[in-house]
Amino acid sequence: METSRRTQQQPPTALPASERRSASARSRLLTTALVAVCGLGATALPAAAQPAAAAVEATAPTVPPFYTPPAQLPDTNGTLIRTEPLPLALSLPGVDGPLPGTATRLMYRSTDSAGRPMAVTGAYIEPAAAWKGGGPRPVVAFAPGTMGQGDQCSASLALEHPIALNEGSVSVGYEALAIYRILSRGVAVAVTDYAGLGTPDRVHTYVNRVDEGHALLDVARAARTVAGGSVTSASPVGLYGYSQGGGASAAAAELQPSYAPDVPLAGTYSGAPPADLNEVMKGVDGSSLAAAIGWSVNGMLESDPSLGPVIDAHLNAAGRAALAKTSTMCVGDALLGLGSVSSTQWTTDGSSVSQVVDSEPRLKSFIGAQRIGTLKPAGPVRVVTGVNDDMVTHGQVRKLAVDWCGKGADVTYVPVNLPSLGEKNIVNHFAPLLTDQGDAISWLVDRLAGRPTLSNCWLLPLLP
Repeated sequence: METSRRTQQQPPTALPASERRSASARSRLLTTALVAVCGLGATALPAAAQPAAAAVEATAPTVPPFYTPPAQLPDTNGTLIRTEPLPLALSLPGVDGPLPGTATRLMYRSTDSAGRPMAVTGAYIEPAAAWKGGGPRPVVAFAPGTMGQGDQCSASLALEHPIALNEGSVSVGYEALAIYRILSRGVAVAVTDYAGLGTPDRVHTYVNRVDEGHALLDVARAARTVAGGSVTSASPVGLYGYSQGGGASAAAAELQPSYAPDVPLAGTYSGAPPADLNEVMKGVDGSSLAAAIGWSVNGMLESDPSLGPVIDAHLNAAGRAALAKTSTMCVGDALLGLGSVSSTQWTTDGSSVSQVVDSEPRLKSFIGAQRIGTLKPAGPVRVVTGVNDDMVTHGQVRKLAVDWCGKGADVTYVPVNLPSLGEKNIVNHFAPLLTDQGDAISWLVDRLAGRPTLSNCWLLPLLP
């Protein structure tokens, strides 16, 4: 089954009303909580007209013209293609400029997992706060957590419109809290939108480790040439990410020696990384974040269109509709619209998508190639996992730490032991993000300031 940026071969037939109503109250409460965390109000973006129910294309809301890549891209990874001022939703006047800083929208060149040049968007924020750690101002390359797959879901747009309501699509910019906390320490922040998240030329290749790792390393390169910025080639670089972002930062730490040796990597925070995608698909299946399975499959098809017939042979009409639907969804409407759906409803024989992957050698090989932990990461890494996280499952995160320790990496492993709030409760996944965030940022700032760290690999056998 071939896919284009907005087209599935089968009509996006509406899912049964019972499925649309199956999002749990916990999902609704989480969405409300994320709105409260951002505390920035809602904005409606311009939207394309909704298609008729029987239309072939799954149409997402439009994005500003800035996000459309040019026909020709620069030759060098990390080269800026275009920039423009980015108005932050929360910005206060300050003596030395707006607080927390001055933001610039970016488009820059990167390279995808097939070796093809691609345009990636993002944002750079020059902090108003002074850097007090000595040496040049450092920069954190920030890998957002799951935002969705529609172009309107990108993190750079979320900085401008933290809660965007758009023709049934709900984009939630929940990463603003961490970004602003980093800026308050005098550290610049460069945020990537990832491959295809914002740019309408391709589908976002959700949790493709090479695409994400490259995009994250290249936004650190792009930050050096932003007009008015203070980041230079001598600036220490930190990588920060949780959930999807944790996978991206972990992958980037592994890829840095071969792909971006010019990026002076000082440390990496990887929270709840999806290091083993098949295990994670089992975890999110039937949960409030079940849409992540659709995002993953859509990303596979974008990365390797030849997998289309293999996947299509296992999908029923509901499965094809789900792929079309998820390709335009943001995390907010995914929680409310596809929460608790089982992927067994999407296949011809009632198998789950993870079972389909296990049964098809080509799919299993593709998913296996996304495994994080087969390479030694550059520099010190802080790996954080919720002990009761059964969505981005605790066991596979712990195994990543074990694998890295076995390769001689400098690993600080932090299991966050919070009470379980029930099976496949999304709060079990997101609570460690907030619980550990202050310590994670302090750890990363210490690395950027050149302070040493001590691996606790020796203690790992005694930790959950």
